[in-house]
Amino acid sequence: MTTDVRRTLEKQQYKMHGDHAAVKLCHWMQQSLLKGRTCYKQEFYGISSHRCLQMTPVVNQCTHNCLFCWRVQGFEATNVQWKGPEEILDHCIEEQRKLVSGFGGDPRCTREKWQESREPKHVAISLSGEPTMYPHLAGFIEVCHRRGMSTFLVTNGTLPEVLETLDPLPTQLYVTVAAPNEDVYKRLCVPRIKDGWEKLNRTLELLPSLDTRKVIRHTLVKDWNVGWEREYAKLDEKADPTFVEPKGYVFVGDSRRRMTIDNMPSPTMIREFSDRLGAELGMEVLKERRDSRVAVLGRPGAKLSLF
Repeated sequence: MTTDVRRTLEKQQYKMHGDHAAVKLCHWMQQSLLKGRTCYKQEFYGISSHRCLQMTPVVNQCTHNCLFCWRVQGFEATNVQWKGPEEILDHCIEEQRKLVSGFGGDPRCTREKWQESREPKHVAISLSGEPTMYPHLAGFIEVCHRRGMSTFLVTNGTLPEVLETLDPLPTQLYVTVAAPNEDVYKRLCVPRIKDGWEKLNRTLELLPSLDTRKVIRHTLVKDWNVGWEREYAKLDEKADPTFVEPKGYVFVGDSRRRMTIDNMPSPTMIREFSDRLGAELGMEVLKERRDSRVAVLGRPGAKLSLF
């Protein structure tokens, strides 16, 4: 990792461990502690926002350079000295406790909720980079589960060989499908590997065999990849996910260098896309959060909440 990239990450309140792992306080944790507003994942899946650890074991490496990504993009090939799973988890929890320390004295935050925030129960393995590039990912998930923590892994699906042998699997697995076809994929996701589209499709073909909850996330960018519901449906049918999440791009972070605010789809646009996709899949909108520009599709009567 270059000095400039590290400095930028630290300025944005990423707390680093070595040169590849990081934790960052989620916006929704702050909202939950101070205002009682929670992330859509709490409303959809029962994940307590104030007890969620947002981290990544691979902060600065990815197989994509997505135009809509709000994270810092300074990816380069390096000889990484990989830290062990237990060490990473301990460090991330320790740093998160430091990050929430100030909330303990804020009158808007109850003492009970603040104490709970210091003991995370859910680990969101996402934040930045492509987490399946971490060679000890299975070990990290195992450590989390052994400590009674649920895991939510978000991947771009370009390393199917990792998912094929991953044991244990995460509590919930997200695969981002941000393009309906290869042409849009190459222009919008800007793959850094030559066979990214083929590998993503291999991942989708693999998903039905994985014994865990699976979510296909369609990150939607106006004027780029909204529409094509029939093509998205064919990809989703291949994956046979538990749920499908159409989620709108938000004009924040480094994506502002490449996108405009007009590329944000409206909540109505997300809902209309979701209804059309659901009709193709035989699914229905189970819930939506218009303020987060997201909906979740599932089979009629499907149980959303994990807890």
